[in-house]
Amino acid sequence: MDLTFIIVIFTIGFIGSFLSGMLGVGGSIIKYPMLLYIPPLFGLVAFTAHEVSGISAVQVLFASIAGVWAYRKGGYLNKQLIIYMGGAILIGSLIGSYGSSFLSEQAVNVVYGILAVIAAVMMFVPKKQMDDVPLNDVTFNKPLAAILALIVGIASGIVGAAGGFLLVPIMLTILHIPTRMTIATSLAVTFISSIGGSVGKLVTGQVDYWPAAIMIVASLLAAPLGAKVGKRMNTRILQVILALMIAGTAIKIWTDILT
Repeated sequence: MDLTFIIVIFTIGFIGSFLSGMLGVGGSIIKYPMLLYIPPLFGLVAFTAHEVSGISAVQVLFASIAGVWAYRKGGYLNKQLIIYMGGAILIGSLIGSYGSSFLSEQAVNVVYGILAVIAAVMMFVPKKQMDDVPLNDVTFNKPLAAILALIVGIASGIVGAAGGFLLVPIMLTILHIPTRMTIATSLAVTFISSIGGSVGKLVTGQVDYWPAAIMIVASLLAAPLGAKVGKRMNTRILQVILALMIAGTAIKIWTDILT
């Protein structure tokens, strides 16, 4: 493992984790394609889809908890939403991460591409304006939240993404949660999801430990910084950044799958 490898992997982890803290996603929406495509550009050995999903699953565990810690004050964490969605997504991610070991490389990438397209479409759907609602008055459909979280957990467990990039548009578009509460709460649910995803990937031997360790260090440094920036940014700008990022990733993944 040379210096170029360490610098490249650390940079990928830092950028992804900064965006994770800022936008309320686990960061895999950007780190998954970066890990697939960037190392070979520097003459490094390319990771397989299974290795990328394993590294992402473990790294997201630390990126999300670092982001949650930065958002712990201010009343942005909706405890009921965390309980209902967190419990369901944990079960789903355990099922998905274990089941991913039986899928081919192509199948893992296809699942990721489908998730990215769904998330991109949802981010561009007109949203009910909820950012002016007092945080203590926020309500949501509990059974619907749990069912959606279970589905997201299964699908995201397969690709090691923890589902943050799907949870955000679901909370904004379907459950009508205010943007800043969505960002903070989705990080907490993503953390719970990543527990199941990490266990499944570790048990099935899909984790490359050295790159995962490098990205964990980057996560702990970058996620809190991203959260601080996110707190100061206009919520509409945050939504647009996430939507464009998800859409771009979906286009790149499907271009490679179909060519």
